[in-house]
Amino acid sequence: MSGSEFYHVRVRRGGVASYVLMPGDPDRVPKIARFWDRAEEVSFHREFRLWNGEIDGVKISACSTGIGSPSAVIALEELARAGASTFIRVGSCGAIQRGIEIGDIVITAAAVRLEGTSAQYAPPEYPAYASYEVLLALVEAAERLGVRYHVGVTASTDSFYPGQGRPGLGGYWWSYSKTILSDLSAMGVLNIEMEASAILTTASLYGLRSGAVCAVFANRVEDKFGVAGEEDAARVSTEAVKILAKWDEVKAKNGKRYFYTSLL
Repeated sequence: MSGSEFYHVRVRRGGVASYVLMPGDPDRVPKIARFWDRAEEVSFHREFRLWNGEIDGVKISACSTGIGSPSAVIALEELARAGASTFIRVGSCGAIQRGIEIGDIVITAAAVRLEGTSAQYAPPEYPAYASYEVLLALVEAAERLGVRYHVGVTASTDSFYPGQGRPGLGGYWWSYSKTILSDLSAMGVLNIEMEASAILTTASLYGLRSGAVCAVFANRVEDKFGVAGEEDAARVSTEAVKILAKWDEVKAKNGKRYFYTSLL
């Protein structure tokens, strides 16, 4: 704590919504908040930029995490302590399957844990998986909005360069770097990024809900690149919060812990 606030995200207990969107880039927070009915900045400390707002009467927050899993999990740890219980990563990624276009979005069902942060929480055999409610809400949101999307397995790394099959300084390579993309692609992994698996793992361990939706900025196997889909990822994640809030209301009304479709 820093006084009465959590040290990194600089928010008090009860000062964050139950539903939190988690982009990496601090500049993406106000871009996401454009799709809310009301929004205001709460804090901006280091890479952690936190806004609170409302959409259709539902309280919602967005907090940037910076690049990589260590800072993403710091944000999750402190936001959960402050009162958040549902976390959706909203990011960008590189596709590693043919036919995924620049500007498409990828909704993560589960993730390959190639980052080191989650290994300090659980052994490698522990799965990184999205909450089925968050996953279903993201799919429902993409369908409602008419966004082109893909659902499947994501890989999360700690390195943007050799760890994602790019040469390091001076063309540095080693055997891992040379085969990582082709190996993951052969396994049917859809995309590669740097935060999802740690968020999914830690949220699951703590009994929290989480998921991830990423805009495709590159297709690595087709050698394509372009900044597109960021707005769609923001819209889909915001719409998913509206859907989850409705489902949570229905669960409470019926005295159910888990959502299932016939409750509707």
